[in-house]
Amino acid sequence: MALYNPLRHDMVAVLGETTGQLAIQRMRARMRNDPEGYQVLQERPQISTSTLDLASLRELPEGTFGREYVRFLDVNQVTPDSRMPVKFVDDEELAYVIQRYREVHDFMHTLLGMPINILGEVAVKWFEAVQTGMPMCILGAAFGPLHLSARHVQVLATDLIPWAVQSGRAAHCVMNFYYEKRWEQSLESLREEIGILPCPHVQM
Repeated sequence: MALYNPLRHDMVAVLGETTGQLAIQRMRARMRNDPEGYQVLQERPQISTSTLDLASLRELPEGTFGREYVRFLDVNQVTPDSRMPVKFVDDEELAYVIQRYREVHDFMHTLLGMPINILGEVAVKWFEAVQTGMPMCILGAAFGPLHLSARHVQVLATDLIPWAVQSGRAAHCVMNFYYEKRWEQSLESLREEIGILPCPHVQM
């Protein structure tokens, strides 16, 4: 189910935990070797409605990362509480890494400018697959398009996949950014700092 429908977050979560041990270990190593990533590992921030002041984020200026993140939540009618807790990773620190990866997924949507639909999810999965090497990202990127129309498959093949792959390769490790300390940073400058390339103009 997770392979064919990247919108099934529960099944995607289980697949990620049961197949991604080596990738999770590599992500932890990258975080340990980066000052900002290491701070995230040490402080272990969590992303939920109980830890975020969404009302304050809505008051931030237009174009800031925090304001655009809340706009993404509002437009797509989702909350930060939609991510499954980790169940199948015993190591406490590795469990936090996969939980953190899961919780920043909506940040990736915001940074990449991708909506929550199958086309947007597949594009994000291609970016995440290149970034993390997580098997479930690779499988979701490969099998997700099976649900798409021929027109959307063409958009993926000619525009979104090349852009997502190139951005994933060019970008710094997205796990090494303490996003909660960057709410007031402009979305564009954060994209540039990470190394995310401008999104192609396509009909989503």
